Amino acid sequence: MAKKPELGRTVVAQNRKARYNYFIEETFEAGLALTGTEVKSLRGGRSSIAESYVTESGGEAWLVNADIPEYASGNRFNHERKRPRKLLLHRKQINTLIGAIQREGRTVVPLQVYFNPRGRAKIEIALVTGKQAHDKRQAIKERDWKRQKARLLSRG
Repeated sequence: MAKKPELGRTVVAQNRKARYNYFIEETFEAGLALTGTEVKSLRGGRSSIAESYVTESGGEAWLVNADIPEYASGNRFNHERKRPRKLLLHRKQINTLIGAIQREGRTVVPLQVYFNPRGRAKIEIALVTGKQAHDKRQAIKERDWKRQKARLLSRG
C-alpha cells in the first residue's frame, strides 16, 4: 500500500539515494501522463524510481526507466513496465530544465511520486549536480554527529 499522507500527499515511491548522490538545486512539481492500469498499479504502492531520470525529446520532458509494474487484474490493455512517460510541465519550466541540462551539464532526477489531495498522480523532480566522494563522506559525518548529539541530549 501507499505510505501515509504528508502535506495532503499520499507518497507512492521515493528516490532516497538522490539526496545522498546529488546536490539538489531546484525542485519542480510535474504531472504524469499515465494509462489507467498504471494509475491502478501506483495506487497499490508498488513502483520504483530509484534508477530513473528525466530527459528531453522533441521539446518535451520524459521520465525514463521508472518501473511501474503491471496491474495484476489488468488484461490485454496492461502497460509496459519501463516505458518512457511524458511529464506535464509548463513551457517555461521545460525550457529551464533543458537549458540547464545542455549548457551547464546538470541532471534532472525524480525525488518522489505521489497522489495530491485531488487524487492526481504527481512527481517531484529536481535539478541537481553530482556529489564527489569527499562530499558524500562529509554528509555521512554530519549525519553521524547529529545522531550522537541527539543521544547525548536525550540522556541529559
